[in-house]
Amino acid sequence: MHKKLLFLLILIVPNLFIGQTIYKNLKSAKLGGERELKIQLPRNYDQNKEKKYPVLVVLDGDYLFEPVAGNVDYYSYWEDIPEMIVVGINQSSSRESDSFYDERTFLPTDTGASFFEFIGMELMPFLDSNYRTANFRVIMGHDYTSNFINYYLLKENPLFQGYINLSPDLAPEIETRIFNSLQKSPNPIWYYLATSSEDISALKAGILSLDAQLKKLDNKNIHYNFDNFKNASHYTLVGNAIPKAIEQIFETYRPISVQDYNSVLLQTSVSSFDYLVEKYKNIVTLFGIDKKIRLNDFMAVYNAMEKTSNWDQMKDLSKLAAKDYPNTMLATYFEARYEEETGNPKKAMRVYQNAYGQDPILFLNIDFMLEKAQQIKVDFNY
Repeated sequence: MHKKLLFLLILIVPNLFIGQTIYKNLKSAKLGGERELKIQLPRNYDQNKEKKYPVLVVLDGDYLFEPVAGNVDYYSYWEDIPEMIVVGINQSSSRESDSFYDERTFLPTDTGASFFEFIGMELMPFLDSNYRTANFRVIMGHDYTSNFINYYLLKENPLFQGYINLSPDLAPEIETRIFNSLQKSPNPIWYYLATSSEDISALKAGILSLDAQLKKLDNKNIHYNFDNFKNASHYTLVGNAIPKAIEQIFETYRPISVQDYNSVLLQTSVSSFDYLVEKYKNIVTLFGIDKKIRLNDFMAVYNAMEKTSNWDQMKDLSKLAAKDYPNTMLATYFEARYEEETGNPKKAMRVYQNAYGQDPILFLNIDFMLEKAQQIKVDFNY
């Protein structure tokens, strides 16, 4: 419900986002004129001079940009997804010609080929030259333009890693072409597809057929998600699909959830420390973002170690905390707990006392740490 309310708020009060948006006309030799762009930069873009950001290209930017930009701003604020550069391409008078394909080959031709080259050869180089872009790109479209985005997938080295298809008006043969491209992809691809119970019947039939094919994919590099929303039309399904799509594409980025904690970290066959390290390594590898480990993720792993009595890797957790949160009590606390639980109470007491002069963090402060040391002293009569 909160996602629907957010979408409605964005539609009703678009001026909330104007302060973050750049409006630009990009000259294009491919199109023989200019094309209007809307570019939303992350809130702290100017302050984070060294940081690079994934790019989300939104076709039909004249009506899709604001809801997409609002969702990205909202979810990135809560760190469920990374901050992104969102780029909307206005197509209010050109969407059909931009999406044009040959009736024999069913591939872009004439104005469609020109628009295809505009994005790959002009828009993306412009963004890379003028903004701090990471090498992770997502593209989104709706009906005509949703079909169009799939042509990038057919290239040997696809320009985009993520594809958000909102009720695509699929061209003949594109289903098989999409399946074959995804089946043989050597690199990770995120592919999202959506329709609804009240979608246009002719479009829905093709979408359900495509979904049936994609469910047969046997390629671990492909992250496929499909939604068939109830009681939504061809247009209102967009409000449901946008947050679902961006959540699913950036699932690896999100904080460790309660479900992750219960279903993964509490399993004794799983190393919660290795899970944490691998999670943040994947964020770097997939999205090009070298992110400091969240405090909540540290504590989720620590609590899992406590619950499963997995003390062996607590020392490693302490070293990791010292790297990301130096001069704080976090690493000291983990190290002291390790010594305490592995039969070294006197050493644990001294480690707790080492917190004197370090910065407090979370629930850890000097009173808490010295009280822990004192309790050991009393218990063992030191």
